[in-house]
Amino acid sequence: MAQLAINPIRISDLALILKAGLRDFRKAPAFGLFFSAVYVIGGFLMLWLGAGHVTWTLATSLGFPLIAPFAAAGLYEVSRRMEKGEPLNWSAILGVVWNERTRQLPWLGAIIVIYFLFWTFLAHMIFALFMGLSTMTNVTDSLEVFLTPNGLLMIVVELGIGAILAFLLFSLTVVSLPIVLDREVDFVTAMLTSLAVVKQNLVPMLLWAGIIALLSIAALLPMFLGLMIVLPIFGHATWHLYRRALA
Repeated sequence: MAQLAINPIRISDLALILKAGLRDFRKAPAFGLFFSAVYVIGGFLMLWLGAGHVTWTLATSLGFPLIAPFAAAGLYEVSRRMEKGEPLNWSAILGVVWNERTRQLPWLGAIIVIYFLFWTFLAHMIFALFMGLSTMTNVTDSLEVFLTPNGLLMIVVELGIGAILAFLLFSLTVVSLPIVLDREVDFVTAMLTSLAVVKQNLVPMLLWAGIIALLSIAALLPMFLGLMIVLPIFGHATWHLYRRALA
């Protein structure tokens, strides 16, 4: 397949993209609340099942990235239908989401799972490298271990490497999900195109990643409930980012 033409994105475009996402959410709030509920309920489920049970935490954490892209696809489909002037009805939108199970979306979910596993393994390796020679301590009861020189350095390294890996995953997926929903392309082409969009618009995309991270963290504070608003806005906005980035 020929390389998709990539449009330049200006920093000023980000405000327009966010406004478009907010507009779509306000036009069809029921769909936004429904699909964002998948994320919020998933978060509560992981907390509930994982309380004191590492196996359940791992199981729900691995399953969640496979389900989450389908919820995002629902938000993209709502924005796509608004853009085309097509009717919004539950059966059609949920039908599109259901049909994605046989296309490229599950592969993207699998890539996210593999990426999550790699980061989990790497995070444990970093912890072992910095804290492995320390006296065995229950960190949940003795948090002062993180205030030691080794503990502080470990936190800096974890955050630094985590930020790099998070931005790489962001680069591979920021527009690849709407691409596979909207076009007949394979998931590898979609991810490479997403990476090219970020590479050619590095400063605006860095700022976009920062906006997503900050608002998502803020939305986590009131028992995940802020995500019910933030996630659908970002979901709809991502569709408009994709439409602006690709000719």
